[in-house]
Amino acid sequence: MKILSVNAGSSSLKFNCIELPEGKELISGYFEKIGLNDSFYSIKINGEKIKKQAELKDHSDAIKYLIEELFSNNIIKSLEEIDGVGHRIVHGGDKYSASTLINEDVIKTVEELSPLAPLHNPANIVGIKAFKEAMPNTPMVGVFDTAFHQTMKEKEYLYPVPYEWYKDYSVRKYGFHGTSHRYITKKVKEMLNKDNVNIISCHIGSGGSICCIENGKSIDTTMGFSPNSGIMMGTRCGDIDYSIIPYIMKNANLSIEDVDNALNKKSGLLAISEEYSDHRDIEEGMAKGDKKCILANDMYIDRIVSYIARYYVKLNGKVDALVFTAGLGENAREFRENIINKLGSIGIYIDHNKNNEIASYLEKHEGLISSNESSVPVYVIPTNEELMIALDTQDLISK
Repeated sequence: MKILSVNAGSSSLKFNCIELPEGKELISGYFEKIGLNDSFYSIKINGEKIKKQAELKDHSDAIKYLIEELFSNNIIKSLEEIDGVGHRIVHGGDKYSASTLINEDVIKTVEELSPLAPLHNPANIVGIKAFKEAMPNTPMVGVFDTAFHQTMKEKEYLYPVPYEWYKDYSVRKYGFHGTSHRYITKKVKEMLNKDNVNIISCHIGSGGSICCIENGKSIDTTMGFSPNSGIMMGTRCGDIDYSIIPYIMKNANLSIEDVDNALNKKSGLLAISEEYSDHRDIEEGMAKGDKKCILANDMYIDRIVSYIARYYVKLNGKVDALVFTAGLGENAREFRENIINKLGSIGIYIDHNKNNEIASYLEKHEGLISSNESSVPVYVIPTNEELMIALDTQDLISK
């Protein structure tokens, strides 16, 4: 079975073609600057990445090139060989607690939820409609970033704000990165041969979230009403005192749009270092003794540590695995070690040598990095949201 996993942005489209049940990636691609003059795309196949210029007026053009690449690279001989298309959808509100087959009602609901994710849901819908036009006979599945967190209880997802904000305007914690945290849960269950696993899952990339998982279900997570809460990130501020917003609007003469843009795109590591949003650049700065880079890194680590400790307590210390995943989690070895070194008070310890052996650019990509004395096993597990989307799509179309 061949499944396309798709992630459509406002001016981009990522895809992976995955063969199941093997889970083998046959080809992947990334279309960028759709609707702009300098649009292009890149294709990765057999480990080789090829960049191509192309006029991409809209997502339909991107899909035409996508299909051409599937044929020219002998991935398929007929569109009928694509058994399903799984679409990443950022926001399902409280309407979807699992992936679902896409029909007109689902499209309408996702459109209605667009005010909760104005930058993402409309783009996801554009991608869905373009694929439905290009491949009208192929079943489509929606996989929601928020779905995994719908098992949170009221005491976790409600904010202590006027209750009518929740009733009338859907103000509550939703959580994101759910597909990644669900994939990590699946992998830990398989590794430990155990269904009811308790996990602290740390998805640390340019964006980052930590998820508290009890008996295989999300009970709390750092991201909330939007992906901007929780830990600080590459360009997002994470948790701050709300009073900063009206104060800075008044004193710096900023609009709410200015502040929203600053908190999402000019904060986090970028704000503190005043130069870098990518942690690899922060690391280079630290090596040169850059005090702002050192400060940004220290702040980042402290915020991650505080949430790990909080979730350790929430799980009453009964944690089957602490997992690091996503870009930094999988690759930043010294960064991981610095985090774990601050967790000794709760009995979590690292094995320096094991930790140094694991990164996506090394021979070993995953494994145990904690010491024998550690009260909680600590793992590095590469996430695979695309495979999770493909598996959900396979499951639903098979039924």
